[in-house]
Amino acid sequence: MKQLQQGFTLIELMIVVAIIGILAAVALPAYQDYTVRAKVSELILQASGFKTTIAEKAQTDAALGAAGVGLTVCYSGKVTGGSVSDGGIIMIQGSTAATSVGKDVSVTLTPTFQADGKLTWACSAGDTATFKYMPAECRH
Repeated sequence: MKQLQQGFTLIELMIVVAIIGILAAVALPAYQDYTVRAKVSELILQASGFKTTIAEKAQTDAALGAAGVGLTVCYSGKVTGGSVSDGGIIMIQGSTAATSVGKDVSVTLTPTFQADGKLTWACSAGDTATFKYMPAECRH
């Protein structure tokens, strides 16, 4: 009677290890970009308080001229810098620090007061190198 072979051969195990290595080499950079994008979303979330204040002031004055007067960005959480212009333009920055975003990222939120009284926001990246880290609302 013949005995049946059991288990895997060395070459089969090496092929499986090579496939896992290739998958890990592709997945790790994609995952790192994903985590930075999630942190950049936190920057935009922290700017949402300013968006509300600017929108209220613009509706009251029917213009954006003084919508951002007196607003100051506090450096907390992922935010490492930023400013709000008198016209309501919000600029928020994140840095390469481990406690921040992990990349030098700058997000600019620009309001536009429409003729019918609506306020719309345009989101843009500070430069083209950080465009891939922007959330979906900023990638139009």
